[in-house]
Amino acid sequence: KRDWSSDVCSSDLNAAELQAYLDQFPNGIYAGVARARVKAMSARKPPPTQVAVAPPSTTTIPATTPSANVSFTPGTSFRDCDGCPEMVVIPPGSFTMGSPASEQGRDDDEGPQHTVNIPRALAVGKFEVTRGEYAQFTNETNRSAGSCYVFRDGKWEEDTSRNWRGPGFAQNETHPVACVSWDDAKAYVAWLARKSGKNYRLLTEAEWEYAARAGTSTAYYWGNTHDCRYANAADQTYKTVFTGASANIATCSDNHVYTAPVGSLQANAFGLHDMLGNVWEWTEDCWNENYNGAPTGGTAWTSGNCGLRVLRGGSWNSFPRYLRSANRGWNSSGFPINTYGFRVARTE
Repeated sequence: KRDWSSDVCSSDLNAAELQAYLDQFPNGIYAGVARARVKAMSARKPPPTQVAVAPPSTTTIPATTPSANVSFTPGTSFRDCDGCPEMVVIPPGSFTMGSPASEQGRDDDEGPQHTVNIPRALAVGKFEVTRGEYAQFTNETNRSAGSCYVFRDGKWEEDTSRNWRGPGFAQNETHPVACVSWDDAKAYVAWLARKSGKNYRLLTEAEWEYAARAGTSTAYYWGNTHDCRYANAADQTYKTVFTGASANIATCSDNHVYTAPVGSLQANAFGLHDMLGNVWEWTEDCWNENYNGAPTGGTAWTSGNCGLRVLRGGSWNSFPRYLRSANRGWNSSGFPINTYGFRVARTE
């Protein structure tokens, strides 16, 4: 009989082994520890890099005409320059941030629930920043492609031959950029602000959850069970390549093993695509283990562990429970892996 008491508390188990313990002892004495470790691995570590099974779609992103005089009326869509991300204006409002104790899959870092006020209209990227948009940034700034973390010989390590141009699976310019760190995302929004003359930045964690929920209070912005029409996650398509995937993957198919071209799946009520799934999205905030003392005005939480930054939304290799609107992830600001990307925000 396996000695789970020592194994679960050690650093030697992988996510599949931890999940095996949870499947056998869902209410066991070490279940909380195991769930916390599985969640951290989901946010921090990519799956083994594989070769894509088929070329990606050649879907193109509809363009909007750049405008010097943008109205911040909710529902307005615009681009500030050629190559700038398409933005959608969302309304101000209040919402309950975090998850109730009754929500299936909930973790302790999602509470306590608290009311947050978003005081003014905000423009949010309609899509995650794409490879094409990120390429323009690197071409104009001569920024190095960097590297990416991959799985090799049973451990995670940095691979200098992998980066956002080649994350380990096929992409085209309409896919979300991956293998980017928080530092990369911050450099991109600073460049975009200079290029456009507008107030571009990352979303705060509160703004991100407000934008993702789009007026809903359910686990996902479409309801309380995973739906492959809305989010690209670990599902039956994913299982065609990752044949040893856990039973916790989605039972439906989104038709994408890796990243999907942005906008491939249905938007939420604010008209934003891929807020859940596809790639994890960096936010501005420092990491805090719960919401005690969290800002309530929609601003970034700039105290806590600022060597770590908050990630939201889950990715193409995440179990559905990690795609819930309240789910939180984190990692070092300089850590790029092939499940990490971002989207941008702009104030008037």
